[in-house]
Amino acid sequence: MVAGIAPVVGVSLAYWLGVNSDVLPSCVPFIDGCTSISATGRKMPGSLLFRAVMLPQSVLLLFVWYFAARWLRGIAPSSKAPDTIVYSGMIGALALVLYVTFLGTKAPFYEFMRRFGIYFYFLGTVLAQLFLALSFRAICRTLGDPALRRMATAMLALCLMPFAFGLLNLAQKSVLPHEMADALENSIEWLASLMMQAYFVVVFFAWRRTGLAVSVSAAAPPGAP
Repeated sequence: MVAGIAPVVGVSLAYWLGVNSDVLPSCVPFIDGCTSISATGRKMPGSLLFRAVMLPQSVLLLFVWYFAARWLRGIAPSSKAPDTIVYSGMIGALALVLYVTFLGTKAPFYEFMRRFGIYFYFLGTVLAQLFLALSFRAICRTLGDPALRRMATAMLALCLMPFAFGLLNLAQKSVLPHEMADALENSIEWLASLMMQAYFVVVFFAWRRTGLAVSVSAAAPPGAP
């Protein structure tokens, strides 16, 4: 739940700080596309909050994908997807660190690293989401729980939306004027990111529905009284 909600709240507040400091234009970015998410993380003072939220998010995502793989093994021991989910999710989480670290830098090498980071963050995260959704949906076909089947369908729809948005972006950039295309690209970026975050919220409810529990245990060392 935190992985799904914290970035949305953090980036929204960072954008609000930028607008109130007159360094970002005021609009509804999901609709108007007056600025990009990256611009929100480049402009002070919102950039401080942006980094404060997104760097811990990368660490949190490592735990999310690890627990997602363990959860999938628990409900479907024969599934071969858990390892792929962990590796794809790890690539996305580490790429997010790269993106946030080099965000706002101007040198060509740093600009390349920033773009490399954001592309692989989206690619790794969406692939991990897709593998998890497909595996969970296949499992739900054998279960008599309509709520879980709806969650599996929602997960699949949410992780396919960024792919659909990407195709739309390619199409619109080839036919629309440059300024309009840039604004629509920004809107698509905001909406695709929102879908990716909503996915984690659905996963939370699926975990709760299936009774996922995480425990920590330790054994007394040899010779302890």
